[in-house]
Amino acid sequence: MHRLPDGVRHLPGFLELATQKALVEDIRAVVAAAPLYTPEMPRTGKPMSVRMTNCGALGWVTDRERGYRYQPAHPATGLAWPPIPQSLLDIWAAVSGYGLPPEACLVNFYSDVAKMGLHQDRDEADLAAPVVSVSLGDSCLFRIGGTHRNDPTVSLRLHSGDVVVLGGESRLAFHGVDRIYAASSALLRQGGRINLTMRRVSAR
Repeated sequence: MHRLPDGVRHLPGFLELATQKALVEDIRAVVAAAPLYTPEMPRTGKPMSVRMTNCGALGWVTDRERGYRYQPAHPATGLAWPPIPQSLLDIWAAVSGYGLPPEACLVNFYSDVAKMGLHQDRDEADLAAPVVSVSLGDSCLFRIGGTHRNDPTVSLRLHSGDVVVLGGESRLAFHGVDRIYAASSALLRQGGRINLTMRRVSAR
């Protein structure tokens, strides 16, 4: 296995199956209040291959007209995002090593053909706080590199229940999802992968 960049922590199997199942139910409640929708790339308006929603005081969104940003309301319903479930706040408290709670949790749903190109999480004012990512459902091939797009990358499989923390030197590392391994997990009734990404947005 290739060595992960400094500041990246992979916690395989961090969530046991019962905890994963309970978390899925928490996310179903989030989606009931803030439905999944298809985001658009800035300028081009090209639809992304994932569907997404958010929970927390702020939610990350993107569209052709205004690009990447955080806002307090769902772009389709105009309603405030639902709160981050306590189950996720507990994960943040256990692994982040950061004294303030997350303000946003991005919920991405990947079908078996969805991908996510290499990108940085850099729309936050507080870059001292890590990004905490939780995987549920089908496994994926995750790729991460350095802080420049052309830096060498390493790849690893993320399985249901895995947690990844991006902090320190890798807080602004480029990362993405190259493929989904369909039917690799029975956690979600209809298959697919849920990725939950918690972030602190505001500066102290």
